[in-house]
Amino acid sequence: MAKLTAFGMTKRPGRSISNDPGFQAVLAAKAPAICLVAKTWDFHVDVALGISLEENLQAIAESVAAVVASGREALLDCEHFFDGYKANPDYALACAKAAYEAGARWVVLCDTNGGTLPEEIERIVAEVVQHIPGDHVGIHVHNDTDNGVANSLAAVRAGARQIQGTLNGLGERCGNANLTSIIPTLLLKADYAERFETGRDAGQAQHAHPRLAHSR
Repeated sequence: MAKLTAFGMTKRPGRSISNDPGFQAVLAAKAPAICLVAKTWDFHVDVALGISLEENLQAIAESVAAVVASGREALLDCEHFFDGYKANPDYALACAKAAYEAGARWVVLCDTNGGTLPEEIERIVAEVVQHIPGDHVGIHVHNDTDNGVANSLAAVRAGARQIQGTLNGLGERCGNANLTSIIPTLLLKADYAERFETGRDAGQAQHAHPRLAHSR
């Protein structure tokens, strides 16, 4: 089922939820879900936000809690999560856990630079789902190394249960994960189709792309 989602960011440093016009504008959106982006790389918290690591964790928790309190589904996109995890795994994971514990329906791990390889994605996501249930973990990857589809599927194998992407991969810089490739793969490749329920009908995909019916 399609669900319109408003997109914004966690509250600004030094401001309360009620005194942040940008955040209030997102809350005012007539959408059943709200996705916030947050810094999860300690380097960015220090250099870009100029606040303490603890202040950033508090901002994540307060922002997600405000979305939940508004009655909307809350998502948190963990910006540069994989770079952050490689640099400081404990802190990147603490950011993700702060969102989950505040009530986020989806905690989305972002490969914002698009430079993480499938084997790294699979290993790190597998470690994350030991702390956050996989049915609350999403993946958001960019295609800078042409691994967007492979990285998304690697995350699914490791336990992630939501994929963010775009039709034909059109998006930022070199593009995002290509849903036009990912969806038929999940529907028609036995290793995925026999393990996962997507809510989509494989027959429709085969009718639209008849060659896919014999691609196993």
